[in-house]
Amino acid sequence: MTTQAAWVRPRDVRPRPHPSELYEVALRTPAVGLWAVHPAGRGLLPVDQWLGGLVPGDEAMVEACAGPTLDVGCGPGRIAAALVRRGVPALGIDVAAGAVLLARRAGAVALHRDVFGPVPGAGDWREILLADGNIGIGGDPVRLLSRVATLLARDGRALVELDAPGRPTRSYLATLEAAGVTSAPFRWAAVGVDGIGPVAEAAGLAVTGVSERAGRYFAGLGPAGRPRPGTAE
Repeated sequence: MTTQAAWVRPRDVRPRPHPSELYEVALRTPAVGLWAVHPAGRGLLPVDQWLGGLVPGDEAMVEACAGPTLDVGCGPGRIAAALVRRGVPALGIDVAAGAVLLARRAGAVALHRDVFGPVPGAGDWREILLADGNIGIGGDPVRLLSRVATLLARDGRALVELDAPGRPTRSYLATLEAAGVTSAPFRWAAVGVDGIGPVAEAAGLAVTGVSERAGRYFAGLGPAGRPRPGTAE
């Protein structure tokens, strides 16, 4: 005899999209809005700013780069393109193919790459940028900075954007939301100014300076035992 359960309509088990898919939707149509949802709340991401020119505070990174410079998580390329316009050799990498195309249209040199995979010029980058919260990539700042350390030249430095003083260092699961669709969860992290020292040390780096520009905070990180000047004041 057929049981009642056999007539129950199957649940919709379609997998949720990868976060990069929703990111690319927002890049194509910024008016839809892109929201990051995490344990601390829900925030609207400034996609329209990422698609434009430099925003206040970006100069702290741009002015500090002499190149060759690697912009990790370059997005649509506003910083990498600005470096090219200044004559600084620079490469942007991003896991979102659509972002890479936009970066190239903006005038940047960009590749569709994961920072934890093969990266051109490993061991030769004079500066490596982690702007716009990209210290959170992968949800493990020590692992990320350890990888960055292998990409830097012997006298290189990382320029990292941080949360404000007093903000905690934390790792968490997050999702993205756009146009009524929620992404699959992914690991992300945040590091405040007060927490960057121990994180950098665990990755074999040392803080060489911290600066503030337009309400944003930046740290310079160099190989431990080889201090260099920090970011531009």
